[in-house]
Amino acid sequence: MTTLKRMTPWTWVFTALMLAGAYSLFLRLFYGLGAATNLTDAFPWGMWIGFDVLCGVGLAAGGFTLVAIVHIFNIERYTPILRPAILTAFLGYLLVIIALMLDLGRPDRIWHPLVMWNPHSAMFEVAWCVILYTTVLSLEFAPVVLERFRLNGALKIVHAISIPLVILGVILSTLHQSSLGTLFLIVPNKLHPLWYTPMLPFFFFVSALTVGLAMTIFESWHSARAFGKQLEVGLLRGMARVLAVIGSVYLAMRCLDLYRRHAVGYVFEGGVESWLFGLEISLMLIPVVLLYQERIRANPTALYACAMSVVFAFITNRLNISITGMEAGAGAHYVPKWSEIAITLAIIAFGFAVFRMAVKKLPVFAEG
Repeated sequence: MTTLKRMTPWTWVFTALMLAGAYSLFLRLFYGLGAATNLTDAFPWGMWIGFDVLCGVGLAAGGFTLVAIVHIFNIERYTPILRPAILTAFLGYLLVIIALMLDLGRPDRIWHPLVMWNPHSAMFEVAWCVILYTTVLSLEFAPVVLERFRLNGALKIVHAISIPLVILGVILSTLHQSSLGTLFLIVPNKLHPLWYTPMLPFFFFVSALTVGLAMTIFESWHSARAFGKQLEVGLLRGMARVLAVIGSVYLAMRCLDLYRRHAVGYVFEGGVESWLFGLEISLMLIPVVLLYQERIRANPTALYACAMSVVFAFITNRLNISITGMEAGAGAHYVPKWSEIAITLAIIAFGFAVFRMAVKKLPVFAEG
């Protein structure tokens, strides 16, 4: 009874999400995709691919972005927020793999790309890059664990290979962030013209850079509030300035691409695709414009709001490409089943819980 009294509202929410997710997982594993999802032969990719994988991989891009900033561009003042970013990326990729296993018709065969090679397949390249990059992230985060348990011998070995790890991690992340866009190049007659373009791999990569910076601001803001850490406002202001520039490049390229493909008219058609495209662009354009102002970058609350808007813009874009833009071409209308949503929310809640536990038990913020 005492334990129940000590449970906070957030603990009750977490428990409810985990119970709903566990029941949905039971449906998926024992009764198949048909019982747990609204997927069909006409629309085989739904929320678990559109959100859990396409969004999940992008939202974890803060890891390779910060690693590149600190170790490749040698901007060491961002070192205090590097470890939390790597932890977020590592957990993100692990959760993406879990979500992908649930979406596969035969989860037990997820290991097949390791031995059944098809170098002509974009999915094969994505699978290998995700596997290798998750391994790299585990090694990049390993010093935090080794420091905690004072395993100095192993720590020296990891430090000795740190530079090749950094280079390999950035290369792998660059490859598969863009290759996720390559997956949709094979459906020119199914994906709506507002999103189908030969530039998709480039757009996927640049949008991952923007959301990686936004997620670092998001994670720093919440960590400061949850764990009583000082918010690195000076570092986040500089990051926000870069976010504004990259976001501007992304939006300009999107507009030029629409003009070049003579697809501008689709923006004003007035259908659901036009409205959601407008939402996607607005969610990115507003924070990009605001972040050029010093007073916005100096205000932690405004900075956080802009970062959240960029995150929502990214999510809207990925869902537009994987769901909204595919419905007309597939001749099917897809709405996620409650169990699909339950599993997704449970995975997100589990990630937050593991992050919180890791910060409490390991020196994640030691360098700050």
